[in-house]
Amino acid sequence: MKSKDLQNIVLSKYNSGDNPYKIFRDLNGGLGLYTIQRWCKMVDETGAIALSKPTGRIRTVRTKASIKKVKKWLDQKKKISQRILAKKLKMSKTAARRILIDDLECRPYKIIQEPALADKQNENRKKFAHWVKNNFNKDDIKRWLFSDEKLFDIDGVYNSQNDRVRAISRSEADKKGGVKQKRKFPTKVMVWLGASTKGLTPLVILEGSVNHEQYIKKVLPVALQFGNKMFGDNWVYQQDGATPHTHHKTQRWCDENFPSYVSKDR
Repeated sequence: MKSKDLQNIVLSKYNSGDNPYKIFRDLNGGLGLYTIQRWCKMVDETGAIALSKPTGRIRTVRTKASIKKVKKWLDQKKKISQRILAKKLKMSKTAARRILIDDLECRPYKIIQEPALADKQNENRKKFAHWVKNNFNKDDIKRWLFSDEKLFDIDGVYNSQNDRVRAISRSEADKKGGVKQKRKFPTKVMVWLGASTKGLTPLVILEGSVNHEQYIKKVLPVALQFGNKMFGDNWVYQQDGATPHTHHKTQRWCDENFPSYVSKDR
């Protein structure tokens, strides 16, 4: 809270009849008792809190000019780290952080990744959302089997920022598993899974990418068996717009076997 805000609070509470000790307790350490007493004395003498000059030593780095420089730099550069900003403007990292957070009220936000969709794709998604909203209620959606697949490589997942090995030396860390080997062309597997309000389907793991023939032969029967077991003959199978899913043979298989499904035209 800034000094001017504190002055207004103290002035308001003192005019309302609160004594300096009560004001001090209400602020919960936000302002010293001696300062509150001095300000209350000013109110008695002049009717206002008028400070002749700012308290504390004169600022030499975090000045209005420096704040303007930082704001101008941010307007020119969309992405910049606090460390680089401090180095460019010849100030400490602490001063740069205070200007960013306290003066400019800027917060660091992570960059969000999202699919690069064309206008036609956005239009189709809105059309699908309206179709679902107009044709299904909440109970109907509970009888949907949602499905998706993900491509993994057998080298596993590695996070360079969070994965750490505690050791007293680099050589000891290497012995404890501090080296992650990664092939240039690792073997990949496709993992398919279906999810519904009744639970999850068995995993289907296929080596490499999947075409419509593998999808029809190895994936769709698993979805059909699970859906019939959980919902009987009244349920809907949902799949995305991947090429194996929209192939005419896949669509025909779904027409002939599923009670209902989301076709590629939706």
